[in-house]
Amino acid sequence: MKAKEFFTILENNKDKDLLFEYAPGLHVGANYHITEVKHASIDAVDCGAQTDAWRETIIQLWESPDELDKTEYMSVYKALSILKRVERMKPFDWTSELKFEYGKASFHTAHLFVNDFETRGNHLIFNLSVEKTDCKARSLCGVTDSNGAEVCIESEIAHTDMEPCCSPGGNCC
Repeated sequence: MKAKEFFTILENNKDKDLLFEYAPGLHVGANYHITEVKHASIDAVDCGAQTDAWRETIIQLWESPDELDKTEYMSVYKALSILKRVERMKPFDWTSELKFEYGKASFHTAHLFVNDFETRGNHLIFNLSVEKTDCKARSLCGVTDSNGAEVCIESEIAHTDMEPCCSPGGNCC
């Protein structure tokens, strides 16, 4: 989900409570706070020596240990006011990929992607998920997983510093 789509959904649901489902049936506690908004620029090189760049907006959610008994969730209206204050200080890139950073003792800290959202009664719920890592240069490096194994074939791309194949001696994958 892009940042603009997230804000549009919030604007259209100001009268609801804001919940985050970080795993099926598990929600970030009502004692959560938005503690940080990160505007990240990623400048990457993958295992096939291909470059890429993109922007991410990462909203950090933290559960306050001082509010464990809290049962009322943050309103969308309040979340929007926090995020609009951030916008005045550090403008959002509306085309950036949106992620949520969350973790607690029983759940590893992770950057979670937004899979979907739903409204249920007075709740606006964003369904988050952990995305597994993947090889971005699969076709370039000849990586397949048809039999559950990674298979490599020689690539025809000329590299100056990197061996183009996923062989044990190569620098790809």
